[in-house]
Amino acid sequence: MRHNFQTEQWLPYSRERLFAFFADPANLPPLMPSWQRVRVEQVKFVSPPESPHSPSPVPGAVAAGVGSLITISFRPIPLLPLRLKWDAYIAEFQWNDFFCDEQRRGPFRYFHHCHRVREEIREGASGAVVSDVLEYELPMGPLGGLLNWLAMKRQIRALFAYRRRMLPLLLSRS
Repeated sequence: MRHNFQTEQWLPYSRERLFAFFADPANLPPLMPSWQRVRVEQVKFVSPPESPHSPSPVPGAVAAGVGSLITISFRPIPLLPLRLKWDAYIAEFQWNDFFCDEQRRGPFRYFHHCHRVREEIREGASGAVVSDVLEYELPMGPLGGLLNWLAMKRQIRALFAYRRRMLPLLLSRS
């Protein structure tokens, strides 16, 4: 059974800056809780397309475009020395708008995650909203559904809550 999770966060930064931050695989580990000890193991870049309709926000920006494959490793459970590998394939990419990644290898039976960035003014301040739409399925059929109900759904919410706290700090430093 597939499950969905959605969230969004407004930040006082331009759409271009937020998009460039998320499109750079090096920025993933600091967005994850330290107990997971996330490492980017390998990145096979396929450069995002340049066109008059989708220019790079920063000349020479590091971004994983369609066809890029990012391999990370992480701890799935606190204090457990077991590390899992995860291959994320960038299936869709449009500069300063959205990109979607899919799990090619990892703990899920199915995993599709779209990041979208749009400009928005709030209380007179310019900024942008980062929205995430996640669709996932755990392995093991009904047992996976039970595992989602018992823990996974809560862990996903906690991961995005951590990201919500860290993102303003990381962007203020970059």
